[in-house]
Amino acid sequence: MKHFLRVLTQFFVFLYCKCLWRGLKFVVRKFTGRCELQRICYNNKPGARRTQKIESSLRYSKNELMQSALSIHPDKVEKTVDDIMALKKINPDTNPQLSISLQASLLQIVGYRNLVVEVEKLRREPYDCENAEHEEMLMKLWKELRPDTPLTGRISKQWCEIGFQGSDPKTDFRGMGLLGLHNLLYFAEHDKSTALQMLQDSLQPKHNEGIKPEWEQKNFDKAIGYSFAIVGINITDLAYSLLVSGALKTHLYNVAPEMPNLQHFQQTFCYLMQEFQRFWIEEDPSDIMEFNRVRSKFHRRILRQLKNPDMALCPHFAASDLHLVNL
Repeated sequence: MKHFLRVLTQFFVFLYCKCLWRGLKFVVRKFTGRCELQRICYNNKPGARRTQKIESSLRYSKNELMQSALSIHPDKVEKTVDDIMALKKINPDTNPQLSISLQASLLQIVGYRNLVVEVEKLRREPYDCENAEHEEMLMKLWKELRPDTPLTGRISKQWCEIGFQGSDPKTDFRGMGLLGLHNLLYFAEHDKSTALQMLQDSLQPKHNEGIKPEWEQKNFDKAIGYSFAIVGINITDLAYSLLVSGALKTHLYNVAPEMPNLQHFQQTFCYLMQEFQRFWIEEDPSDIMEFNRVRSKFHRRILRQLKNPDMALCPHFAASDLHLVNL
């Protein structure tokens, strides 16, 4: 009985707060002459601060049109914005920038949703050694990371040189499917010098005594050795979890002025790879058996950073720099 009364009380408190919130929004609109979406767009700079508030406003709206705006096709964004403006009785002639701001944020929202679908599709596609395209990507990865060393055979212990666990890399892609291979190849092709340096560092023993001056030696007297490709697949898993949980919205809404795409995700992966190596060296683990501990700690660190609505992990261009959406 006590439990029932407690649940009933909580329910009525929820209803009261909901009604109070709606009443407050009504009063604010009457006082300012602006609806909630207008206030969000006028009072928040472009990027995650604005888009996440718009996303929340649409999701919790009692209007079906507003709710459905979160799941429309990108081609219908412009019309949906016009419909929202008409619903809210907002004159586009006296609010010329409002539709542009709403359109940019809505493209980010539906773009993120589509990116999750695209990434999930790659993750679910298993590596197939009978697929010529898959094999070509794998061979290209070897050539990018070992340009001066011919591969003796498709099944070879040489794969361990770039951080795979055995003679056939396909077994290491089981967890992340083609997504792991796509990310590793993107890193090797688009940031080749960094990828090669990381691969070289990953092969270093814990100590390199007597080969560097003392001031430089300090950075190398750390545990560097790890399996490059396996770490890449693990960091792919980390990036994937950030994406599907929604934590990566902060970053992507701040770096993609409109629709986040696969390239944004892969650039984020490259950043996470470099940051993880720095973190690994800072943590100075005794051996590779501490990998899961270090990875978990690194994951928590990134999550904390992404709680800042202004955070951009690797800012190639910031949404807030686009003058056309500054209101």
